[in-house]
Amino acid sequence: MANSPAKRRLLEDPPPGGAQRIRHGPGEFDFGDLRLPALDPPHAVVILIHGGFWRATYDLEYMGHAADRLTAAGWATWNIEYRRVGHNGRGYSGMLDDVARASEHVASIPGLDVSRVVAAGHSAGGHLALWLATSKRGVRLCGAVSLAGVADLGGAWELGLGNGAVGEFIGGSPRDVPERFQAASPIQNLPCHTPTRLIHGDADESVPVEIAARFEAVAVAAGDDSRLIRMAGAGHFEPVDPDAREWPIVESTIGELLS
Repeated sequence: MANSPAKRRLLEDPPPGGAQRIRHGPGEFDFGDLRLPALDPPHAVVILIHGGFWRATYDLEYMGHAADRLTAAGWATWNIEYRRVGHNGRGYSGMLDDVARASEHVASIPGLDVSRVVAAGHSAGGHLALWLATSKRGVRLCGAVSLAGVADLGGAWELGLGNGAVGEFIGGSPRDVPERFQAASPIQNLPCHTPTRLIHGDADESVPVEIAARFEAVAVAAGDDSRLIRMAGAGHFEPVDPDAREWPIVESTIGELLS
């Protein structure tokens, strides 16, 4: 990934404080960071899912910047963690189980409006947000937002994204383990009957915008409410950087889904 100003800000600067870390299970990565707005409950909720090509290199900390800004806009944010490649017991299904379980925990947190929940994820987290929508696992969503997300695992495999990241995550190729791709790839489980928005920079060198365009085309053809929002000149991290010029589009898109 190119070392853009957005990437440097998100990965090098610590996120603002104010989050409450909550555990929801016995596993090492069964936790999330909750932020609540300065408004009377119940609060609409944005589930945030970090990326990093499903690998242990990245964790939920860099999504704290987006979480803080979305909370200031008036929504509760639940920034979740999960096992990744490189962690014990991480098999692809275990990772999906972690994300689903963290999503389900929204219903156990007092003051949250479970009728207004959107999942928004970045990069591999965008894949996981769309997977929540298409798999119907976890809390019921009123929308899913992919921010530079890997919406098509088969297409990402063909392109060799992340130096073989898809194969590491799934544990094989589409030919070797087709049932895993079927279970884990959002594009193979449409229609999902949940609105999906794909916000993607057309200068993204990590996950090409064509991945998102392919998902949109298949989703719309299947009858879903799906829309690709292209960001001219934006790279991989701009869609999740609250200080980037693209951020108001992200915030307004989430707001429309929660309204």
